[in-house]
Amino acid sequence: MKELDQNTIRQHGIPSAVLMERASLAVAEEIRKRFSPGSRILAVCGSGNNGGDGIASARILHMWGYRVLIFLAGRIEKMTDETGAQYRTAMSYGIPVLSGEDLPEGPFDVVIDALFGVGLAREIEGNYRELISRLNTMEGYKVSVDIPSGIHADHGQVMGTAFKADLTVTFAYRKRGHCLYPGRQLSGEVIVADIGIYEKRNAGVSPDGAVVPQNAEAPGCCMHFQQDDLSLLSGRNEDGNKGTFGKILVAAGSPGMCGAAYMSSRAALLSGIGMVRILTAEENRIPLQTMFPEAMLTCSHEEAELERVFSWCDTVVLGPGLGTSTDSENVCLWLLRNARESKKPLVIDADGLNLLAAHPEWNDYLDTNVILTPHVGEMSRLCGLPAGELKADLPAAAFNYAKSHGCTVVLKDACTVISAPDGRLWLNLSGNSGMATAGSGDVLSGLIGGLVCLGQMKAVCRGAKSCNANLPLLAAGAVYLHGLCGDRAAAEHGKSSMTAVSLLAEIGYFLE
Repeated sequence: MKELDQNTIRQHGIPSAVLMERASLAVAEEIRKRFSPGSRILAVCGSGNNGGDGIASARILHMWGYRVLIFLAGRIEKMTDETGAQYRTAMSYGIPVLSGEDLPEGPFDVVIDALFGVGLAREIEGNYRELISRLNTMEGYKVSVDIPSGIHADHGQVMGTAFKADLTVTFAYRKRGHCLYPGRQLSGEVIVADIGIYEKRNAGVSPDGAVVPQNAEAPGCCMHFQQDDLSLLSGRNEDGNKGTFGKILVAAGSPGMCGAAYMSSRAALLSGIGMVRILTAEENRIPLQTMFPEAMLTCSHEEAELERVFSWCDTVVLGPGLGTSTDSENVCLWLLRNARESKKPLVIDADGLNLLAAHPEWNDYLDTNVILTPHVGEMSRLCGLPAGELKADLPAAAFNYAKSHGCTVVLKDACTVISAPDGRLWLNLSGNSGMATAGSGDVLSGLIGGLVCLGQMKAVCRGAKSCNANLPLLAAGAVYLHGLCGDRAAAEHGKSSMTAVSLLAEIGYFLE
């Protein structure tokens, strides 16, 4: 954002004051949508440009008939040039301006937080920490300018303390801190306002339209799916058959763990593929045939049988409920090795990840055809880092593993991060806490496998050998679809009572 801001100002001649005025107008407009003139508004402003946005927003609201009071938390002599100009304008308009340590008495209908913007890089201490704490206890609707003060814009962590907003008006693009927890929770509703920032594409563009950083030494720009992007994932040839829609092999389910195999394989079939085969333990045959008669079953792990079912399928899902027995180890290693040789797409989840963590030498089989779907605990075991350290910067954790191992990583959390080995990143904005339920991850692995399988078949129809270059995009789309199903299930059943079966029932609603 700093690059884009400076690019707009220096290379394209849009004055900084114009961008500030448009940003401030956007904030004021959102407040006007929610509160009538005459409402009491307190704008708490710092010395930086974020404070300038707050002062200008207060001046615009004053002109519209709101009862506005500006409280300067920063020192006048430390104001940026732009903020100083806004301060002098507000004074000339006769707007009440207070400063000092004591906040004015309320009540206020709206409290505007314009203390710290996206440039905050160190913890908030002293008077500012106490001020934010007091603001959080005040009555009134809380509005943050660009990002809640105290939230790190890159990874969403709280820098000592943070303002809790009901609404955040940000400019040009969402920031990662709006998407990743706890910043996502503290941002409230996020409105993205167009203020005239010009997007400078100084990096390559991938075939799917994603910006690819030229130097993949650190996570680049992030993307996210929205509902009209689902067209990338669906669409069927009217003259197709079950073979042309693809075949998936789901290696899942140890004795007594047929539920995971069912959830994953059922989700794969519901995604639109033609056929699904479950490679599982013999003990699971009768329950799976009863619950899921559409699926084919293979209950032998002999090498000849593995060769037969592997050559039959187009995509493999490995791991849900598989267990970590010697037999499971052998199956996992066989599929890893053969997927690497054939470049066949392979989704690894659950016990597949646990086995991979237990055998670091197997990392040699990871490649661009592989998608890993760890939650934070599994990721901790894979890379040997504490879970808390990973959660402090999820995009960096996903990116670093994807880059070093050459595979796609779907790092599951309240905001799931999808990283391609070339530096592309997606943050998922769908879903809810009700999805933290048994079987939800199994449904996701099947959805990813199914959409990858469909993508593979479309690529073959176009004359390509595989869709491996688009695996990260397809994985990100599957995560988004999974979250949409969770949101719809929560609306129907409630977050406390929804189950993984609830998710399965919603897949068809979103796919043609």
